[in-house]
Amino acid sequence: MIKFYIAMYLMCFVLIPIAQTTDNKISKTLETKLINVAANDEILVWIYFTDKGENTNFYFSNPKSVVSEKSIKRREKVFSNSSPLNMKDIPVNSDYISQVKSQGLKVKWPSKWLNAVSGLVNKTELEQIVLLPFVKRLDIVYKLKKGYQPENDPNYTVQNPLEPDQPFGANSYNYGASFAQLQQINVPAVHDSGFTGQGVTICVMDAGFNRLSHDAFLSMNIIAAWDFVNNDPNVGDQNDMGEGSHGTMTLSNIGGYAPGQLIGPAFNSTYILAKTENTDSETPIEEDNWIAAMEWADSIGVDVTSTSLGYIGYDPPYQSYTWEDMDGNTTVITNGADYAAYIGIVVVNSAGNEGYNSSHNTLGAPSDGDSVIAAGAVNISGTRVSFSSVGPTVDGRIKPDIMALGSGNIVASPSNDHNYTTASGTSFSCPLSAGVAALILCANPSLTPMQVRDAMRNTASKSNSPDNLYGWGILNALAAINYFPPPPATFQVSVDINDGWNMVSVPGLNSNGMGVDNWWAFRDQSTDVFKYFNGYQSITITESGTGYWMKHTGVRTYNTGDEWPVGGIQIIAADPIPIKAGWNLISIYECPVEVSLLTTTPPGIQVGSVYGYTGGYLVASTLYPGYSYWLKSAVDGWLNIPPCD
Repeated sequence: MIKFYIAMYLMCFVLIPIAQTTDNKISKTLETKLINVAANDEILVWIYFTDKGENTNFYFSNPKSVVSEKSIKRREKVFSNSSPLNMKDIPVNSDYISQVKSQGLKVKWPSKWLNAVSGLVNKTELEQIVLLPFVKRLDIVYKLKKGYQPENDPNYTVQNPLEPDQPFGANSYNYGASFAQLQQINVPAVHDSGFTGQGVTICVMDAGFNRLSHDAFLSMNIIAAWDFVNNDPNVGDQNDMGEGSHGTMTLSNIGGYAPGQLIGPAFNSTYILAKTENTDSETPIEEDNWIAAMEWADSIGVDVTSTSLGYIGYDPPYQSYTWEDMDGNTTVITNGADYAAYIGIVVVNSAGNEGYNSSHNTLGAPSDGDSVIAAGAVNISGTRVSFSSVGPTVDGRIKPDIMALGSGNIVASPSNDHNYTTASGTSFSCPLSAGVAALILCANPSLTPMQVRDAMRNTASKSNSPDNLYGWGILNALAAINYFPPPPATFQVSVDINDGWNMVSVPGLNSNGMGVDNWWAFRDQSTDVFKYFNGYQSITITESGTGYWMKHTGVRTYNTGDEWPVGGIQIIAADPIPIKAGWNLISIYECPVEVSLLTTTPPGIQVGSVYGYTGGYLVASTLYPGYSYWLKSAVDGWLNIPPCD
């Protein structure tokens, strides 16, 4: 009882003066933490700011000062009609950071997305920081842990007898013992179709990568790497905190390439490596490492992230989240993951390795996020492995999202450059799933993260009856890449227009519209555009295969990407063109065609030469897209245009 009153007295002594002048800026969790620390003990905290300051317009006007061109292009998929940046993307105000540093904060990481900095501060310094007018709120940086260490056998040599052998010559690649884990999710068929992850950038976020010298990584394209535990560029093992065997195994699972031994689903992707977890002793990870790594990967231009770490509550004395916080909105790390998906990043995360609990979910953040693709684990027979975490989220959503092999996976050995081993855990179903996400983007680059998630879910084995054990079921990579119809094929074209009258055409479909001003915005507005079909007719809407007279004001070259759509002109079917007896003003489609290759139905009804116009009539030997031509026919019929090569 005496101890209780002493604790209450200390809490009042430390906290009441602050609360009276700062409108309760300190979180309840941090208040509790302050009770148990001495005045000079350092605490790792988040300091949230009220705003980004007054210089934000510069960043909106210069988005490349914040993120790369590749990141901007990715964001344009989800922000097609607005700026590629949000206020969350603007850097933290440097003056605010300087002022909290001057009060004693040892800054660890700034976070644009949170508008906050993490760092170490003692109780006395905190009392001064909380009084600053631009400080909005203070909270602890939560401690998080991953459960269930992977099981591996460094002497693995014999394939599991339940695993299917790869039929000789059946596929484009020799997968060796890794065939089973890929065949279960139908990846070899996707590779046979030519999609191997090319053009997609993946960030693997893990506890370091201790053996990048392994055979499986010799052809891997790694464009960036950073250790967020020790704040240096070396993500391997060295004389600092953390050990990277886990990352070596997960990286090989998604992107390794050693024919006859191990091939990952996205072996042809580009990779970014982030070391975010300190594996030393019982030290838990701090969530700010993961947030910093995700913001860094975004700035480079990442498309897919794979995190084989499920973060859950830590044992006392560490304050952390519990299963009750797995509602998609509470944990900082989940909010960061959902924002990453919002700006166009496909976020894939292990569901967790905490097994089944009949009374509540066993998920680890950020797998509870509504925009995060949570991967559960099955064995080679397709049965859920007992350690695989389950939903639902606290707000009632089904989790996990999808399943892949997480038992006896073939991975690169973290102890030898040439050996392979087995490992188990949702740590390994996650990179397989992220690899499938990369294959979907490889085949369909324009898809948004939610479309990728839908393609994965809605083609999985239990898509008609999802539940909280299997989610939507075991992935089917081939069905997933074909879930959305491919975007229409396009091509690039330039057309030179003269001052005055021109014989022009439209070579395909303009995504901005088929009106005459969508094609020739600088035409002479005082004169109509005409087609010829049994006489001249004024038109406002164009169609392919038809030629037009158009009067233009000045000389100009019309280009796709400038006057015409950036994505190009959409290719259309080269259908036969109806022609009447007499003269016809016609055009061809997206590629030049030799006049000698034109045919008619019925055959032989073309009369004489074909004529073009450039300030006067000229006999044409080749027809070009964007222009029109006079052709005479003996009778009504059809003109057949040969297809482009």
